[in-house]
Amino acid sequence: MNNNLTKRLISSLIILPITLLFIINGSLFFMFFLSILFLVTSYEWMKMTKRKILYKSIGIIFLIFSFYSAFVLRTYAGLNFFLFIILISIFTDIGGYIFGNFFKGPKLTKISPNKTYSGVIGSLLMPVFAGLLYIQYIKLPLGILVPLKLDTLSNNFDLNFLIMILSISIISQLGDLTISYFKRLSKIKDTGKILPGHGGLLDRLDGLIFVIPISYLFIVS
Repeated sequence: MNNNLTKRLISSLIILPITLLFIINGSLFFMFFLSILFLVTSYEWMKMTKRKILYKSIGIIFLIFSFYSAFVLRTYAGLNFFLFIILISIFTDIGGYIFGNFFKGPKLTKISPNKTYSGVIGSLLMPVFAGLLYIQYIKLPLGILVPLKLDTLSNNFDLNFLIMILSISIISQLGDLTISYFKRLSKIKDTGKILPGHGGLLDRLDGLIFVIPISYLFIVS
């Protein structure tokens, strides 16, 4: 196991329970947590975009909307659904990392040199399995987001459910590529160093900050 992977695992084991604590408690605890995340990601974004005032301004506005959407989704769509979105985004990253490192193969794009076509396949497959396990274990009603013939998907698989998972995964990957594009413009490898083995907070939240506002817009529309 290489040193960077060890750091990633240790950081994840520390960060995950803390994050879950704030998400599960919700309310003011979650608002405080989101405020900290917003301040750190905004700082990283402003530092990364430097003198590009237009990028800087648009990015901050987008981050405000993204974290506002997170609070609304957690509050009104409920804990289970919010965790479901996070789970799919996390396993999108995990699938891409595992498949990309194991199978390797052709590079996807120059924007992010580490991205491979095999990684994209992993980023689509692993969230499906994770989503199925989650829906069976939690017995989560997903009618809030997709039109279902049944009240729940606890014992039934629906094509709409698959489409939803793949949509979240694709949006998450596009978010990752978007932040990678701006990192490439700024000629930096990571947005920060706050998370050992991961880089900056934006490096970890790049997919979620796109998935959450789009999920919010889909629900309220």
